Amino acid sequence: MSSGPRSTARWAAQHDQDQRRGRAVNGPGATHGAIDAVWRIESAKIIAGLARIVRDVGLAEELAQDALVAALEKWPSTGVPDNPGAWLMAAAKYRGLDELRRRKLLERKHEEYGHELVAREAHFVIETHEALDDDVGDDLLRLVFTACHPVLSPDARVALTLRLLGGLTTDEIARAFLVPEATIGQRIVRAKRTLAETRVPFEVPRAAELPSRLASVLEVIYLVFNEGYAATAGDDWMRPTLCDEALRLGRVLAELMPGEPEVHGLVALMEIQASRTAARVDAQGVPILLLAQNRARWDRLLIGRGLTALARAEALGGALGPYALQGAIAACHARARTAEATDWARIAALYDALAQLMPSPVVALNRAVAVSMAFGPAAGLEIVDALVADGALQGYHLLPSVRGDLLAKLGRTAEACAHFKAAAALTRNARERALLLERAADCAR
Repeated sequence: MSSGPRSTARWAAQHDQDQRRGRAVNGPGATHGAIDAVWRIESAKIIAGLARIVRDVGLAEELAQDALVAALEKWPSTGVPDNPGAWLMAAAKYRGLDELRRRKLLERKHEEYGHELVAREAHFVIETHEALDDDVGDDLLRLVFTACHPVLSPDARVALTLRLLGGLTTDEIARAFLVPEATIGQRIVRAKRTLAETRVPFEVPRAAELPSRLASVLEVIYLVFNEGYAATAGDDWMRPTLCDEALRLGRVLAELMPGEPEVHGLVALMEIQASRTAARVDAQGVPILLLAQNRARWDRLLIGRGLTALARAEALGGALGPYALQGAIAACHARARTAEATDWARIAALYDALAQLMPSPVVALNRAVAVSMAFGPAAGLEIVDALVADGALQGYHLLPSVRGDLLAKLGRTAEACAHFKAAAALTRNARERALLLERAADCAR
């Protein structure tokens, strides 16, 4: 993996070199910044490695935090070690041994992990790069499936995943989701308690359980991405930090599970959607809708990565799953150099396939948009009217928004104006509300 111990060792070496050259990296503040950078890179692997040993995610995080405190105490005077990740792992495992002895677990679990821990105690030295790499992929994969276990609520899974795998603080997660820090803290505490009380095993699910469990993992990652891509509340249209974190988690998962097409499909979807970030708002932060975006500002590197991920999903064979289908839809937009060149007929066909595989009112609403672009607004309005009659999307602001757009294209401006106002009243995002009210005003002119 790209952010492994070797990369942190290189980073530490550069840090020491900068110190010797007298650059502005000296002093406790600089060292604390260095520790924070290392923690972001290594924390998930350290927690995962500890959880394999102690079989308790909550305890594993506590031990990792203890190691972080030790680094904050020692590194300002001793300097950042050549292999900071290995230092933290060794310190945490040493504390783990003490904790297990206090709990009198070492004797009962001797056959399971006693030999390894005794060896760590006898040779408490900074481990080699190879030792830190041992089982790191398996450990991370186990941690992913544990943090995203269906026994937890979706909100708890998201918070715990960002805390354990993203290294985000409780305050950072709270600010990202615009909720009180205490709320996120409670979710994380309850999640760890639930995992312990229900004795969720720290393991990759067996083959029979893997599809449903993997679906939960992908759902969590995409929930994080979507909240960053189209914020449900607040003053900003997007929260790029969450998009970046979801992308990082998706890429890690793709390395850990290269044979799962839906993992690559999700990565493709996120890479391509993230490629539009710079074009989705103007200099004042005002949203710019897809068809009005300057496609020259789309990130071609991210598009290339997304298309590569989609090709990997397709190369694995079989019918495309929901995320791969959505990735294919995103690819249609990415391949079109202009809005007019978009292959809307293919997008509509892909939505047809998605609706059969994963029927939902939201998928049907997106299909209605594609059908309207391919075959005219009247065809799309017919689908939307059926959704209105069904009532399943009552209170969902995008339903009146889409209906307003279709009515406007059909020249029914008074009705369109009313629908845009209704959509504005339903959204909790200030930027989106302003956009919808502007569209209502345009219809009234």
